[in-house]
Order: sequence, then C-alpha cells, then structure tokens
Amino acid sequence: MTQLTYSQLQHFTGDLERYRHSFNRRVIYTLGVQHVAERGEAYWLIDAIASWIGSKSFRQAALKDSRIEEMHFWTLQRTEGTAATLFAKADSPDAPFITQEIEFTDFPLPKIDIWAAFDGEHWTLYLPSEH
Repeated sequence: MTQLTYSQLQHFTGDLERYRHSFNRRVIYTLGVQHVAERGEAYWLIDAIASWIGSKSFRQAALKDSRIEEMHFWTLQRTEGTAATLFAKADSPDAPFITQEIEFTDFPLPKIDIWAAFDGEHWTLYLPSEH
C-alpha cells in the first residue's frame, strides 16, 4: 500500500477536475478524494458512500431533515483493531442518519472526513480542505 498521510491531504484545496462514480452516475468526486482512494487503496469507501446516496434510508432521512438534500458529512472512523464505522451526519453535533459497520479495513488513517454537496445535478464528494 502506498503511504497516505494527513499532511498530503492538506495540499488539496479545490480545483475543477472531477471523477464520475461508475455505478451512481450522480456522484462525482475531486482529486483529493481520488488521492484517498488511490493511496489508501480505498475505492471501496467511495463505493460505500455512493451506494448510500439516493438509497431508501438516505431519502427517508432527507424527508426529516432537508439539510441532507443539499450537503452532509461522512466520516470513516477506525474502531477496535481492523474494524471501522462509516457514518453520515447532516451537521455536527447531529446524530448520524446513516451508519455502516465495517468488519475489516486496512485503511491507513484512523479517521477521514469526506463532505458531500449537491449542485442540483450531481453529488460532489470532497475533502474538507477542498471546501
């Protein structure tokens, strides 16, 4: 696995280049998120987020909290050993509206945040430094 560090992620400050997700075509992502997927061998993380966006659980949460339809915040947090939890919040300190337990991951960072914003056509996944 190629090394992924927090200091690398701070170099991503936003640009116009985007990648389109293969199965959820409404999801696009930035160079920073592409870097996380490539260096952290974590394309599965983009897949997990893209699979939740637009799902029944997602739509039900958005009916209860309209902020979710415009922007929301994903976190992958390592827990014990090789396990992790992926969750999405409308905002901090709100409770997660989606939670997924991951039994095994070798993701190299203890925590990563990925934000999602809707532009009326696409959901863009990006790093906080790219905001």
